Amino acid sequence: MTEPSPAFPLPAVPSRPIRRAAITNLGCKVNQSEMDAVERLLRVRGVEIAEDGATADLHVVNTCTVTAVADDKSRKAVRRARRASPDAAVIVTGCSVQVGGATLAAVDPAARLVANEEKDGLLAEVERLLGMPAAANHAPHGPLDAALPTLAGVEVEGVADDRARIDRTRAYVKVQDGCSFHCTYCIIPRARGPERSLPPEVVLADVRRALAAGHREIVLTGINIGTYDGGWSEPGPRGTHARAALSLAGLVRRILAETAVERIRLSSIEPQHVDDALLDAWTGAGAGRCLPHLHLPLQSGDDGVLRRMGRRYDTAGYARVVERIRAAIPGVAIHADVIAGFPTEDDAAFARSLAFVRGLDLAGLHVFRYSARPGTPATRMEGQVAEAVRRERAAALLAEAAAARARFAARASGGRRIVLFEAPADPADPGAGWLGHAEDYVLIRTAAPDGRSLEGEVGVVAVGGPDPQDGGRAVGRIERLVSRPAGGAIAGRPPPVVLLPA
Repeated sequence: MTEPSPAFPLPAVPSRPIRRAAITNLGCKVNQSEMDAVERLLRVRGVEIAEDGATADLHVVNTCTVTAVADDKSRKAVRRARRASPDAAVIVTGCSVQVGGATLAAVDPAARLVANEEKDGLLAEVERLLGMPAAANHAPHGPLDAALPTLAGVEVEGVADDRARIDRTRAYVKVQDGCSFHCTYCIIPRARGPERSLPPEVVLADVRRALAAGHREIVLTGINIGTYDGGWSEPGPRGTHARAALSLAGLVRRILAETAVERIRLSSIEPQHVDDALLDAWTGAGAGRCLPHLHLPLQSGDDGVLRRMGRRYDTAGYARVVERIRAAIPGVAIHADVIAGFPTEDDAAFARSLAFVRGLDLAGLHVFRYSARPGTPATRMEGQVAEAVRRERAAALLAEAAAARARFAARASGGRRIVLFEAPADPADPGAGWLGHAEDYVLIRTAAPDGRSLEGEVGVVAVGGPDPQDGGRAVGRIERLVSRPAGGAIAGRPPPVVLLPA
């Protein structure tokens, strides 16, 4: 159960207009999707977005509590916001507020704290601080930006144009929140509550807004995305919303059929949720648009540790899922998460875990040192691992992560990739080229024709080989750019390509 958050008083509406705002976002892709919505609202209201840490009239801090380090960063972010803007209105929200709001209230007594269970009203709170009446159509159980297209009469086109200036690469679309799995190390069920899914109509509306804004790639995100059920789990009158059970595979099929989306990824999915229906959707209707890249949390490659973690698979089951995915999606990139130094992980267990990870031939690996979270069962287990040993094991896993990235990037040599360009390789050096992720998430650097900006462009790239500046990525040459689908593009039709001028 999610613990009730303390009642934090509402700060008064600032006496001076809010003309400049800064946003600090910590944590997961779900947090990122939520802060994207806040930023869009502020821009629509004519508020300038300042750099994080700059002086502002309003500062929004979205916190994370997944580790003790994340909690510490959250507190420091609140202090930094207040130092930068002593007279600003400060809103602090997110998972640290949900599980440790009293601590954050002590850090900044003048801040407005919004716990996760109140987060659906965050846009209305921002509207209140802007001195505007909240829009009546804020969906009580929808995503933060569910009501954005009609806020105070703002048309979809206006929002789309503004969002295009915010980010012209990928958009994170929240489809689900919460988790009821209660792994023994994880505080997220306390911070986010049980699984809740957004109705497909809400998800589709957000996808369409992102596409209208010029985004070329959609990342479907959630805390436990494989539990998506079409909004049936969401509280509220089901008859009013006409909700019905719908799997993640069904949602993907609807997005493919009802929008002109070019590229779809999943942020992360539990291995046991990768079923035949999802693979069929990914490789059938989604062929060419559902990208060959999946992130499957592993956490340990030792069966005893997996059991004590409360994970719902063993190493043999995980390996079978990987084999099924590779059989269905040739060349797929599989990334994983691993925790170093979980309680009871002795030297032999870690050796087995490292060997299992190496045997998977992953394309990428995220490494976390175990962090004791208050109230979780793992904190009471015998066999706690010393911090120095955790660091040593994390270093060994990070070395394997670097080797895995380099191996996978090298396999792109001599081939072609369709790359979504995101940012200059070195903003201070125009000749350094541009970076972007290929379909299989290999990071590729390439020169820009005539020094032009490639932000948000998609290009067919001939890959030459590993990047001499970074062995974890590749270098290539743009052969042609892929034009954006027209507004009336037929879903499923491959986008046309245009040759670059000589």
